[in-house]
Amino acid sequence: MDAGLGGQPAVYVLVLRAPFVMKGYTDPTIDAFLPGRWLRTRDIGRFDEEGYLTLVDRTSDMIVTGGYNVYPREVEDVLSAHPAVAQVAVVGLPDDVWGESVTAFAVLREDGAGDEAALIAFAHERLAGYKAPKSIRFVDSLPLSPVGKPLRRALREPFWEGRERRV
Repeated sequence: MDAGLGGQPAVYVLVLRAPFVMKGYTDPTIDAFLPGRWLRTRDIGRFDEEGYLTLVDRTSDMIVTGGYNVYPREVEDVLSAHPAVAQVAVVGLPDDVWGESVTAFAVLREDGAGDEAALIAFAHERLAGYKAPKSIRFVDSLPLSPVGKPLRRALREPFWEGRERRV
Protein backbone atom coordinates (compact mmCIF):
# COMPACT_ATOMS: atom_id res chain seq x y z
CA MET A 1 0.00 0.00 0.00
CA ASP A 2 1.37 3.40 -0.98
CA ALA A 3 1.48 6.12 1.63
CA GLY A 4 0.24 9.57 0.73
CA LEU A 5 0.79 12.81 2.59
CA GLY A 6 0.88 12.57 6.38
CA GLY A 7 1.08 8.76 6.25
CA GLN A 8 -2.49 8.47 4.92
CA PRO A 9 -3.11 5.92 2.17
CA ALA A 10 -2.55 7.41 -1.27
CA VAL A 11 -5.63 8.18 -3.33
CA TYR A 12 -5.85 7.70 -7.06
CA VAL A 13 -8.05 9.28 -9.70
CA LEU A 14 -9.38 6.47 -11.86
CA VAL A 15 -8.76 6.44 -15.58
CA LEU A 16 -9.90 3.54 -17.74
CA ARG A 17 -10.13 2.29 -21.28
CA ALA A 18 -12.46 -0.44 -22.50
CA PRO A 19 -14.45 -1.33 -25.62
CA PHE A 20 -17.74 -0.47 -23.87
CA VAL A 21 -16.74 3.08 -22.85
CA MET A 22 -18.91 5.83 -24.30
CA LYS A 23 -17.65 7.89 -27.23
CA GLY A 24 -18.14 11.23 -25.50
CA TYR A 25 -20.60 13.75 -24.13
CA THR A 26 -23.08 15.80 -26.14
CA ASP A 27 -21.79 18.86 -24.24
CA PRO A 28 -18.50 19.78 -25.98
CA THR A 29 -17.21 21.63 -22.88
CA ILE A 30 -16.86 18.34 -20.98
CA ASP A 31 -13.38 17.01 -21.65
CA ALA A 32 -13.43 13.54 -20.10
CA PHE A 33 -10.97 11.81 -22.42
CA LEU A 34 -7.20 11.66 -22.47
CA PRO A 35 -5.15 10.69 -25.55
CA GLY A 36 -5.67 7.06 -26.54
CA ARG A 37 -9.38 7.15 -25.54
CA TRP A 38 -8.64 6.89 -21.80
CA LEU A 39 -11.69 8.04 -19.83
CA ARG A 40 -11.30 10.15 -16.67
CA THR A 41 -14.06 8.76 -14.45
CA ARG A 42 -13.82 11.48 -11.74
CA ASP A 43 -13.81 8.63 -9.20
CA ILE A 44 -11.21 8.59 -6.44
CA GLY A 45 -10.06 5.34 -4.87
CA ARG A 46 -7.55 3.69 -2.54
CA PHE A 47 -5.88 0.31 -2.83
CA ASP A 48 -5.76 -1.84 0.31
CA GLU A 49 -2.95 -4.18 1.39
CA GLU A 50 -4.40 -6.99 -0.73
CA GLY A 51 -4.61 -4.84 -3.87
CA TYR A 52 -8.37 -4.29 -3.80
CA LEU A 53 -9.63 -0.90 -4.90
CA THR A 54 -12.16 0.93 -2.75
CA LEU A 55 -13.91 3.96 -4.22
CA VAL A 56 -13.76 6.93 -1.86
CA ASP A 57 -15.65 9.69 -3.66
CA ARG A 58 -15.60 11.81 -6.81
CA THR A 59 -13.12 14.56 -7.64
CA SER A 60 -15.99 16.95 -8.40
CA ASP A 61 -17.33 16.54 -4.85
CA MET A 62 -14.01 16.74 -2.99
CA ILE A 63 -13.80 19.67 -0.57
CA VAL A 64 -10.55 21.62 -0.26
CA THR A 65 -10.35 23.36 3.10
CA GLY A 66 -7.15 25.01 4.28
CA GLY A 67 -5.12 22.89 1.86
CA TYR A 68 -6.64 19.61 3.09
CA ASN A 69 -8.80 17.35 0.95
CA VAL A 70 -12.04 16.18 2.52
CA TYR A 71 -14.15 13.46 0.94
CA PRO A 72 -17.84 14.20 1.63
CA ARG A 73 -18.77 10.53 1.77
CA GLU A 74 -16.56 9.97 4.82
CA VAL A 75 -18.27 12.82 6.70
CA GLU A 76 -21.71 11.66 5.54
CA ASP A 77 -21.05 8.12 6.81
CA VAL A 78 -20.18 9.47 10.26
CA LEU A 79 -23.18 11.82 10.50
CA SER A 80 -25.52 9.10 9.20
CA ALA A 81 -24.55 7.00 12.21
CA HIS A 82 -26.10 9.58 14.57
CA PRO A 83 -29.54 8.36 15.69
CA ALA A 84 -31.22 11.71 14.93
CA VAL A 85 -30.11 11.83 11.27
CA ALA A 86 -32.30 10.36 8.54
CA GLN A 87 -30.37 11.71 5.53
CA VAL A 88 -27.31 13.89 5.06
CA ALA A 89 -25.28 15.41 2.23
CA VAL A 90 -21.96 17.20 2.74
CA VAL A 91 -20.60 19.91 0.46
CA GLY A 92 -17.93 22.60 0.41
CA LEU A 93 -19.32 26.12 0.67
CA PRO A 94 -17.25 29.25 -0.02
CA ASP A 95 -14.98 30.37 2.78
CA ASP A 96 -12.80 33.45 2.34
CA VAL A 97 -10.15 32.11 4.73
CA TRP A 98 -10.09 28.34 4.11
CA GLY A 99 -11.26 28.17 0.49
CA GLU A 100 -14.18 25.90 1.30
CA SER A 101 -15.99 25.15 4.53
CA VAL A 102 -17.25 21.62 5.22
CA THR A 103 -21.03 22.01 5.49
CA ALA A 104 -23.68 19.35 6.08
CA PHE A 105 -27.30 19.48 5.00
CA ALA A 106 -29.23 17.14 7.29
CA VAL A 107 -32.75 15.77 7.40
CA LEU A 108 -33.68 14.69 10.92
CA ARG A 109 -35.77 11.64 11.76
CA GLU A 110 -39.31 12.40 12.92
CA ASP A 111 -38.33 11.54 16.48
CA GLY A 112 -34.80 12.91 16.02
CA ALA A 113 -33.61 15.31 18.63
CA GLY A 114 -30.47 16.66 17.04
CA ASP A 115 -29.01 20.12 17.11
CA GLU A 116 -26.08 21.62 15.25
CA ALA A 117 -23.66 21.63 18.20
CA ALA A 118 -24.42 18.00 19.10
CA LEU A 119 -23.95 16.75 15.54
CA ILE A 120 -20.72 18.68 15.05
CA ALA A 121 -19.40 17.30 18.37
CA PHE A 122 -20.42 13.79 17.26
CA ALA A 123 -18.40 14.25 14.06
CA HIS A 124 -15.38 15.69 15.93
CA GLU A 125 -15.24 12.54 18.09
CA ARG A 126 -14.93 10.39 14.97
CA LEU A 127 -13.07 12.51 12.42
CA ALA A 128 -9.99 14.69 12.18
CA GLY A 129 -10.86 18.28 13.09
CA TYR A 130 -10.57 19.62 9.55
CA LYS A 131 -13.04 16.98 8.28
CA ALA A 132 -15.81 17.72 10.77
CA PRO A 133 -18.51 20.08 9.47
CA LYS A 134 -18.18 23.72 10.45
CA SER A 135 -21.94 24.11 10.14
CA ILE A 136 -25.03 22.00 9.67
CA ARG A 137 -28.11 23.24 7.86
CA PHE A 138 -31.31 21.41 8.69
CA VAL A 139 -33.63 20.84 5.73
CA ASP A 140 -36.94 19.04 5.23
CA SER A 141 -35.57 17.04 2.32
CA LEU A 142 -32.52 16.68 0.09
CA PRO A 143 -32.61 17.09 -3.68
CA LEU A 144 -32.26 13.59 -5.14
CA SER A 145 -31.26 12.17 -8.51
CA PRO A 146 -33.65 9.84 -10.37
CA VAL A 147 -31.89 6.90 -8.67
CA GLY A 148 -32.27 8.42 -5.19
CA LYS A 149 -28.75 9.77 -4.61
CA PRO A 150 -28.40 13.20 -2.98
CA LEU A 151 -27.53 15.91 -5.53
CA ARG A 152 -24.63 17.67 -3.83
CA ARG A 153 -24.27 20.00 -6.81
CA ALA A 154 -27.82 21.34 -6.30
CA LEU A 155 -27.01 22.12 -2.67
CA ARG A 156 -23.61 23.67 -3.40
CA GLU A 157 -24.15 25.75 -6.56
CA PRO A 158 -26.40 28.54 -5.21
CA PHE A 159 -23.69 29.50 -2.72
CA TRP A 160 -21.02 29.78 -5.43
CA GLU A 161 -23.04 31.92 -7.88
CA GLY A 162 -21.44 35.26 -8.66
CA ARG A 163 -18.01 34.29 -7.34
CA GLU A 164 -15.07 34.86 -9.61
CA ARG A 165 -12.91 32.19 -8.04
CA ARG A 166 -13.75 28.56 -7.29
CA VAL A 167 -11.52 26.33 -5.24
